[in-house]
Amino acid sequence: MEISIIIAIVAIVFISQSVRIVPQQSAWVVERLGKYDRTMHAGPNFLMPFIDRVAYKHSLKEIPLDVPSQVCITRDNTQLQVDGILYFQVTDPMKASYGSSDYIGAVTQLAQTTLRSVIGKMELDKTFEERDMINGSIVNSLDEAAMNWGVKVLRYEIKDLTPPREILQSMQAQITAEREKRALIAASEGRRQEQINIATGEKEASIARSEGDRIAAINQAQGEANAITEIATATAKAIELVAVASRMPGGMEAINLKVAEKYVDAFGQLAKEGNTLILPGNMADMGSMIATAMQVVKQTGQAGPVLGSNPNAANPVNQGNQSNNQFGR
Repeated sequence: MEISIIIAIVAIVFISQSVRIVPQQSAWVVERLGKYDRTMHAGPNFLMPFIDRVAYKHSLKEIPLDVPSQVCITRDNTQLQVDGILYFQVTDPMKASYGSSDYIGAVTQLAQTTLRSVIGKMELDKTFEERDMINGSIVNSLDEAAMNWGVKVLRYEIKDLTPPREILQSMQAQITAEREKRALIAASEGRRQEQINIATGEKEASIARSEGDRIAAINQAQGEANAITEIATATAKAIELVAVASRMPGGMEAINLKVAEKYVDAFGQLAKEGNTLILPGNMADMGSMIATAMQVVKQTGQAGPVLGSNPNAANPVNQGNQSNNQFGR
């Protein structure tokens, strides 16, 4: 009975030491008699009691690693306080177990030294502008070295870049000056555009006014030309009617009468419109004046109408004696 109990206890211990269940996303490294034997993955696995043992347990999940803050010196000799975070994953449990005594510490130290090297090649302004390039350079350098440790570096992110307080004040003053400069440039550009718009508007208005004046002048000239044409046509027609009327019975007598009336009216208007009067010598004899005018009409009618001739050449009044009487105001 006691032997059966002992055998049962030994069997239970043997089974408990032989069967191991590995969690998901985990890998256990097994050593047999102190030497690497195999890697157990997720699920039930069997060991030889007292011969095999689980030497290392690794998580295959992505691991975030906080890289401690450190002081880096840029190319232009400016100190920067830089910290970041590193993401890596164990891809080869055997190398992660035997490739390095502490792969996490190795990755951390390598990330810090690589960061100092990359920052030292750049100027201060570039460190703020080229974060993606810095992250990529660190990942490439770490991934190449970490392959021997069974680790895959996925990405690196800079959390903060902190320059000294004096540099921050200078940067703030520079940013303020740059904003004021942009504001002044924008204001001057607005004024320039305003002047351009005003000049363009005045130019277009001047062109429109000149075009309107030109059209108005053309219209006025055309109107005056039409008026002159109409007057000339009417005058020609009137002359034609007078010529026709003069050849009709009694026409010459009517013309003589009209000429005499005009002759008398003309002398009557001289005293009203001018200060100097030129009067014929026989002004007292009105009948003689009318007879003289009628004689002119008769002579003109006998000779026929001559357009463009000098009327003073056949005027007996101008050929007679005249006296000039001038009166001042």
